[in-house]
Parts: sequence; C-alpha cells; structure tokens
Amino acid sequence: MSILDDILATKRIEVEARKRACPEIERERELPVLSLERALRREAGPVRVLAEIKRASPSAGAIRPGADPAAIAREYADAGAAAISVLTDRQFFDGELAFVAAVRRAVALPALRKDFLIDPYQVYEAYFAAADAVLLIVAALSPGQLAVMLGEARRWALDALVEVHDEREAEVALVAGARIVGVNHRDLRTFAIDMTLTETIARRVPREIVLVAESGIHTRDDVRRLGDAGAHAVLVGEHLMRAASPGAALRELVA
Repeated sequence: MSILDDILATKRIEVEARKRACPEIERERELPVLSLERALRREAGPVRVLAEIKRASPSAGAIRPGADPAAIAREYADAGAAAISVLTDRQFFDGELAFVAAVRRAVALPALRKDFLIDPYQVYEAYFAAADAVLLIVAALSPGQLAVMLGEARRWALDALVEVHDEREAEVALVAGARIVGVNHRDLRTFAIDMTLTETIARRVPREIVLVAESGIHTRDDVRRLGDAGAHAVLVGEHLMRAASPGAALRELVA
C-alpha cells in the first residue's frame, strides 16, 4: 500500500466520523469568498506565488512544528504572496481545518484548503471554515467523483485547484472542467520529483487555464524556468517553512 492509499483510507474513516458528529447545516459564513483563480492568473509581470503553510509531511517529517498559521500568513502577505495554501490534514501533515479561518482573519488573500478531499462534505466544511478554494487531486478521485467535487465547489462559489501528476491526469482534469490546474512534480506514490512535468503538461493545457507548478521549488531560477514553461504561479511550502524567516525566504525566491 502506498502512502497515498494509506492517507485515503484514513481520510474515509475520518470524514465519516465528522459527518456523523456534525451533519450539514447551512449557517452564516464569516468572511466573503475571494477568487483564487484571479489571484493566481498571470497576465503579465512576475510569476505569482501560492505560499504554503505546512508544519509537517509524510516525506519530510516535521518541518516547522507548532508554527502559528496567522503569523506565517502575515509574513507571506508582506513578502508579496498572491494567495495562501493551508494544510488541514491532522494525522499526516500536522494541520487543522481551523487554520484556514485563522489565515483569512489575518490577511486579505485567498486561502486554499489543501487536504485529501474525497467527499462533498469536505467542500461544505471548507466553505464554512472560510476557505476560498479547495484542492482536488485527480489521483485520489475517479473522473466521475472529480466532476461531482467540482460541481460541489461551484455550488459554494469556491475555486478548485485540480492537481495532476502526468499528461493523462491533466486530460481528465480538463475534461472535468478544471479552471486551475496544478502540476505536482512529486509523485504521491513514490515521492520522486520530476521538475520537467510542468513544461510537458503546459503544452496540453489551453492558455486560458491557470497553470500552477508545485513541489521541488527552491530557487529563483526554478521559478523563472517554470514561468518560462507556462506556469502562472508556483506553490511553495517546505522551502519557505524551513527558513528562519518564511517571509524573507519568499522575497529571495521572487526577487
């Protein structure tokens, strides 16, 4: 069983427990929905940065234990981040759903709920947790499930970053109607990194789609090459979170 399979098996149990404990009840959302697509779209100028708050991961272990999401978000905003990605998985990434609202109260930037979403209930949760967008991973969903999840995101007026790992998955994402496609250079089953994937997949993605390059990004040259390959934005987490000052690391990355 791969780590992705392990995470998804755990997530199914977790989601069912939450659904029983807190059934869907529509209530007042605390903050307005912001557009992740608009924030990441690069018409001209520098590559946008979707800066990530990630305290741990299965591949890297502890990254920044106990990090305050609001404080990190303020550093990112001051350094020019276009939007914030927030890990909300507790068991594997030391995240919490409550981190999303903390980030949105701290900065006026769109917040992406980054988790392993497999059930429409998680989109409902994201909306009322003040998320502006959700991550949908093609490798974790059948094409039919992806279509349902995209429809649920639209129902709540949330954007969706649809993550792919190869050309076949990119085609599935586009057929389903994805407007933001994330190319994860890290294979979720083996953790191997392929930094050429964005360039390969960009050739198959229409220009009107917002393309986001993810994982393995450490230098200004990485950002420049990915922008030249067609990326509107880059998602960077571990590199920034390991720095003494995540904000200073972000400024250096995009200088």
